[in-house]
Amino acid sequence: MIGSKRDTARSARGTRWALVALLAALCLGACERAPPPPQVEPPKPGPIAQVPPPAPKPEAKGPPKLPPLFRDIEKRTFQFFWDTTNELNGLTPDRYPSRPFASIASVGFALTAYPIGVENGWVSRKQAVDRTLVTLKFFHDAKQGRQAEGRSGYKGFFYHFLDMQTGARWGSWVELSTVDTTLLLGGVLFAQSYYDRDDPREQQIRELADEIYKRVDWTWAQQNKPLLSMGWHPETGFIASDWKGYNEAMLLYVLALGSPTHPLEPEAWNAWTRTYEQSWGVFQGQEYLSFGPQFGHQYSHVWIDFRGIRDEYMKNRGIDYFENSRRATYAQRGYAIENPMKWKDYGEDIWGLTASDGPQHTVQDYRGEQRQFAQYSARGAGLTDAFDDGTIAPTAVLASLPFAPEIVIPATEAMFERYGEYIYSSYGFLDSFNPSFAYEDVPLKTGRLVPGGGWVASDYLGIDQGPILTMIANYRSEFVWKVMKRNKYIRTGLERAGFTGGWLAGPGEPKTSGPPDPEAAAAQDTAAQSRANAAEEATPAQPHASDPPM
Repeated sequence: MIGSKRDTARSARGTRWALVALLAALCLGACERAPPPPQVEPPKPGPIAQVPPPAPKPEAKGPPKLPPLFRDIEKRTFQFFWDTTNELNGLTPDRYPSRPFASIASVGFALTAYPIGVENGWVSRKQAVDRTLVTLKFFHDAKQGRQAEGRSGYKGFFYHFLDMQTGARWGSWVELSTVDTTLLLGGVLFAQSYYDRDDPREQQIRELADEIYKRVDWTWAQQNKPLLSMGWHPETGFIASDWKGYNEAMLLYVLALGSPTHPLEPEAWNAWTRTYEQSWGVFQGQEYLSFGPQFGHQYSHVWIDFRGIRDEYMKNRGIDYFENSRRATYAQRGYAIENPMKWKDYGEDIWGLTASDGPQHTVQDYRGEQRQFAQYSARGAGLTDAFDDGTIAPTAVLASLPFAPEIVIPATEAMFERYGEYIYSSYGFLDSFNPSFAYEDVPLKTGRLVPGGGWVASDYLGIDQGPILTMIANYRSEFVWKVMKRNKYIRTGLERAGFTGGWLAGPGEPKTSGPPDPEAAAAQDTAAQSRANAAEEATPAQPHASDPPM
């Protein structure tokens, strides 16, 4: 009897220990599970505290891991530049597969893409050096002059579109483009800083890049000093419009200010920022410097890390240009969620307006209203430059990855899962798609209609592919930013524009640019209102010189 009681007690204790062990195992398993992703608050209006970023912990391994889809996007997008570029002269097509001419801006993105391929093991360093040398030799030796035909450029600038084989100006309608030359130079200077070995061929890359950059006569393009003209035609002279207002031309002025041979005076940056005021305000709950198409918030950020550095304008506003682009990204998404025009499928994870291909220039009935549709056009939503015809461009989302990964990653996955069968192919995402355009009786110049899926583009565009690849690289490892921080011309241009703080600060110098000036910001807002009132009666602005005609 005593033995039976002892056995019963022993059994009870064994049961209790088994339960304890089970609970411990469950607890351990729960602890090992990855915690849910943090909920990132969207940016709020007003200044942000400008403090130096905290030193990374020893175990920090960079940005959060991206889903496997992004690796596939990177590889395919890189392959676009590697496969479609002319191996004999380094010219990259404006678009593919309909590739009638090269775009000098596409070449700038290609030159930046090749080292990304090296770092990922997709091509060897020797292959990248070969391709880069061919490209730089072409632009170094290309014929320049005032002649309307048979020339690639003038005064160090290059024509927007060039013949893929000869490298000469494509046609009489093609302008000598200041901003597209700038995007080309972004890649040229990136190559100069990346290929830093003692190898004679890498040394030649650095020398060619130096000569190409130094040859650009920025002061010649100042027809209305201190601003820069958008471009020039040998037949008619300078384009009447200058680069002003907030847009993609930040890099243009930085490079012009950093030139060791034909530099602009710092007053050029002051004049450039004085034209911001009609663009500052609150849209979709975000207070920021607005520009409707998302590319205006992306292009300059491909090569320059604007985190923590501020010019006088942004110092007074209490933010930096990186935070400005973050707010612009949230505003785009907010606009899609609101969807005031009731386009099909717009929402939390389907958004993104920028310059892109579209279905057709036509007016059609949509939900009982007459709606304007366009082919290639700058699309956007904001305080200015607003145009929306239901066309979504994946590059507007993907190239915003560093600004707001918490909303870009799910949007990218949603686009792929919902539309990937139609819009994702050999070189990643096709340029654009429009679920709302299903007019079978409208002839299409480009793209195709998908039964039940609307219109889908048929081309990849170099100036949309480039920001996708480079900004994913910046998000993963800050690769392009880190390389460009070594470029003395970029640093000089930023410093002459008045940027301080952050990575520009030297040893012992403050990492901040000082507190915002509310009085200066209020004065800017007053000026903005007066400009906005005057703008109501102004004539429409000319399209940007970076807009490639169809």
